[in-house]
Amino acid sequence: MMDDEFDVIVIGGGGAGLAAAVSAAQDGASVLLFESERELGGSTQLSAGLFTAAGTSVQRALGIEDSPEKFFQHYMDLNQWVLRPGLIHTFCENAGPTLEWLIGLGLEVPAAVSGNAHQPGLTRAGVEDVWRGHVPKDQGYGLVQVLAGAGRAHGVEVVLGTRVERLLVDAGRVTGVVADGIEVRAGAVVVASGGFARDPGFVDRYFPDAREAGESLFVVAAPGSRGDHLRFGDSVGAGLTGHGWGLLMPTVYFQRQHHWQSGFPPASRIYVNREGRRFMDEDASYAVSTGIMDQQGGYAWMVFDEKAVAGLAPGYSDWNAERVAEEVEAGRTVRAETLDELAAAIEVPAAALRASIARWNTQLPAGRDADFRRHVSLAAKGAPAELDPIAVGPFYAARILPAELVCTHTGLEIDSHAAVLDTTGTPVAGLFAAGEAGGGVLGLRYVGGGNAVANALTMGRIAGRSAASASRAPSDAQGQ
Repeated sequence: MMDDEFDVIVIGGGGAGLAAAVSAAQDGASVLLFESERELGGSTQLSAGLFTAAGTSVQRALGIEDSPEKFFQHYMDLNQWVLRPGLIHTFCENAGPTLEWLIGLGLEVPAAVSGNAHQPGLTRAGVEDVWRGHVPKDQGYGLVQVLAGAGRAHGVEVVLGTRVERLLVDAGRVTGVVADGIEVRAGAVVVASGGFARDPGFVDRYFPDAREAGESLFVVAAPGSRGDHLRFGDSVGAGLTGHGWGLLMPTVYFQRQHHWQSGFPPASRIYVNREGRRFMDEDASYAVSTGIMDQQGGYAWMVFDEKAVAGLAPGYSDWNAERVAEEVEAGRTVRAETLDELAAAIEVPAAALRASIARWNTQLPAGRDADFRRHVSLAAKGAPAELDPIAVGPFYAARILPAELVCTHTGLEIDSHAAVLDTTGTPVAGLFAAGEAGGGVLGLRYVGGGNAVANALTMGRIAGRSAASASRAPSDAQGQ
């Protein structure tokens, strides 16, 4: 490795890094990929593999008319137009072609209606007007296997269990990396090392809102999400964008794993604020649910009854009847024989709690929610809209709050070619970034399921192509 020089070096073997490596190799570049962990995949492999895109063959096969322009408008509106329109337009325009590229590599996304992020097909990703969530066969693992196979077929060299220490810079141009004390040269470098959710110091500095969850906070990002991109950026004067942004999903305080391991709360449940009033669709997409909860002081009470507890499916780590009983015995989940007693225990007005549940009971058991339209969310999941009333004591209340840290959005500022920009807005020669390491696509609001995966693979593919081009003409300006 000491004697070789590669056209492109990729730092990170998750979705963004693999997409960059494969696309660069397809463009004729020699590629070396470093992955700090002992296997490829990163956070992409841990995900459902959901990919949000517009104007795809899957949508067309289902008779759905959509376009990148509609996707762009929705994306910008949800993010209140604080993101750079040119970059977001590039992402929205290229997300569909990237999905088609993946399908061409062997990814299976059937033209079928899916009720959730674990059933292959097309599903509702967030609060979009048309469905854009593409669920692949074998989830995130399937995505990684397809890309890893394509990498092998195109001669990408992979070094596992090796963390890149620093970038090599010569006369203002990134010319390679140092790994295990060894200098490896390249015509261009792609930083795709993931986010920083596993580094408490970086979380405190760049996403302090996560600390509001206190002891309830848990992280589901890959172990390699240690913020290496921030260290690399410091060494070349790179600009950062996305400060204070990230994805925190609302979960009950005792949950400690992704829901496919922890299980699911009862369908018959109501969320009430500190005034004892219902304030949201309990199945609202996490594109908006955290923001809604923030407006209520950052937490709510999840209220359910004994029948709901008895109906919890066995085999999950958190949401099962035995775990709920343990939490009650420990004094962390509240149980009371009557709603008035429950209201007193959680310090909300009893009359308001009774009225909220009475109103809920007149609507959801009848299959319609005139107040918050939860029946629409249930229908999108293929779930029955007629829920059991909350009526069988004893009653339970557990605190729910944004506590599941999925991904972080502060990254190296990039342009539409995935070139890293310095603090003046000028491209850093020879350096590209994608995924959580490349800031500016994941924004103020997480647009919905598949936002991070689509960003990683779409911008990763662009970064790989740009890096391959830059390696062939190192004296040319980037972004031309």
